[in-house]
Parts: sequence; structure tokens; C-alpha cells
Amino acid sequence: MNTSFSIEDFIYDFSTKCNKVQVKSFSKNETITSYIQKRNQLCILVSGTADLVRYDLNGNRTIVQHFSKNSLFGEVFYNITINNELLVEARSNCEVLFYIYDETFQKCKNNCKFHQNLSEKLPKLILNKVTELNTRIELLTKRSIRDKLLEYFSLISTRNLNTTFELPLSLTDLADYLSIDRSAMMRELKLLKDDGVIEKSGNIIKLNRN
Repeated sequence: MNTSFSIEDFIYDFSTKCNKVQVKSFSKNETITSYIQKRNQLCILVSGTADLVRYDLNGNRTIVQHFSKNSLFGEVFYNITINNELLVEARSNCEVLFYIYDETFQKCKNNCKFHQNLSEKLPKLILNKVTELNTRIELLTKRSIRDKLLEYFSLISTRNLNTTFELPLSLTDLADYLSIDRSAMMRELKLLKDDGVIEKSGNIIKLNRN
């Protein structure tokens, strides 16, 4: 019995076999969704990149999460208890699948086979999301700017299976994502380069492992 799970196959089935799914396209910098509306949406990024961004009452902006292809997001993962606004913004042209999570527990009018299996598939997707959130927590618990940068570089290197990689975020966005001061981050990047820990050319990083 084949128990492997392909998220690409799941997304294709989800978008073509369930009539309760919407797939929409967005341009770079366009707002994809706002969590303040509390629609209990489950979203999957089919293509492109996006950020979950928080704006506080003073207008300060923080990148809470960065999303790439196949990432899950949506109000279903956040219980909003504060007035800070959470938006998902497109960082590039992208395509997004939208689904109201509450529909999972309602019988499909067409009695489609896919919807019958949906409750079995979703936990695997949500487990992937939990793993992603735990990784983010580990990253933010690093005490120093250097440790945060090295942990982030190691994470991207592992995902790309290569010690040389392109940063998926601009340096300004990276500072927001790591919750650190950009000027302090730039100084630390220079020190890492001077110490031979990394090589840097624009947004290309080479991680020198000892």
C-alpha cells in the first residue's frame, strides 16, 4: 500500500475536484487576504511568494511569516485576540487556493469522492504547518543577531540542499522577519563575512561550514 503524500497532487485534486474551492491570481504587492475578517479560511499558495505581515496601531510593520509554493496560511491558524492588523501580501505574482475550513465537516452536495477523503488529507497538511511554525519559533528564540542569521542561513541551505543559495527575502524584509534592527543586522553580516563564516554577493550567500 502506497502511503506517500504528494502536496502537488493534493492541490491539483483539491482545485479541480471540489466545487467549494476558489483559485485566484494576485499581482506583486497586492493584498491576498486579511485575517481581521475571521472567515476561518484555509489558503494554499499554489505558486509565487507572499508574506504574513502585521501592522500595529502605530503603523509599524513586522513580517510574521514568509510563504513560498505549497505553503498553508489563513485565519484557521490564527485566533485574533488583538487589534493589530494581519495581512497576507503578495511578494511576487502568485496563485492562491481558498477554502472555508468549516466546509470540511459538511457533506458535499455532489457526494464527490475527493470531499469524502478531504478530512483524511488535511491533517497531513496541518502537520506540515505545525512543523513550519515550530521551526519559526526555534529561529526567534535564538538570543543573538548572529545566531538568528546563522540559523536562518542553515535552514535555507538545508532546504536548497546547497551551501550557496539566494535569500528569498530582501535584507529589509529579512530584518523584519528575524525581528532585529536592520542596521545591527548589516553590521553582523559584515562581521560574518570578515570572519569567513559566509561569503556574500548581493542576495547570494555561501555558508562556509567548518
